[in-house]
Amino acid sequence: MWMSVPVILTLLQALAVLGRRVVVNWDVGYVDIDRDGYGSRRAIGVNGVLPIPPVRVTVGDTLALTVHNSLNLTTSIHAHGLFQKGTNYMDGAASITQCGIPPGSQFTYEYVVQQAGTFWLHGHDHYQNADGLRTPLVVYDRGSPPVKYDEDILLSFEDWYTETFTERVRITLDPSLPFPPPHGIGFGLINGINGNITKPIHFQPGRA
Repeated sequence: MWMSVPVILTLLQALAVLGRRVVVNWDVGYVDIDRDGYGSRRAIGVNGVLPIPPVRVTVGDTLALTVHNSLNLTTSIHAHGLFQKGTNYMDGAASITQCGIPPGSQFTYEYVVQQAGTFWLHGHDHYQNADGLRTPLVVYDRGSPPVKYDEDILLSFEDWYTETFTERVRITLDPSLPFPPPHGIGFGLINGINGNITKPIHFQPGRA
């Protein structure tokens, strides 16, 4: 049976009443970091940290994410995978649903989270996603989980290069250089660390 729009809105409002207001403050800025074991390079982190800590909320919570831009370029934050029904102006896609946040300014993304699952919060301006401005957004369902388990392990997989993404784009588009350009040293990061040196995960028999 299809529910009418007023009924759906009433249900969403009820979820908002049940939920918390989760306040997250991000100062987006440059960091020098060695994530792959091949030397430091400039990247983008939050509050001086990279990888960025995951954000965890529950369905019905209101996420209030305040982003202060300490970069020298505009920035924006997109919640990848969230439908943003009725709040597309909070979608964070620069030059599509909002103007980028100017350097030295801040903007607060505030919306009721309506979907359960694991999503991404990531930069959506000037390739910043590829330079580190990304982290999981974990949304727990309200109530008991459908299955019982002992431990919840979050694995975040990322591509990473020794060059900044801007440099990779310059090499790719330069007509004086061979195409395709030589493949730079690339790595798969697991929870922010070169997958080749990540510590193993030990599982115990009988535990889920």
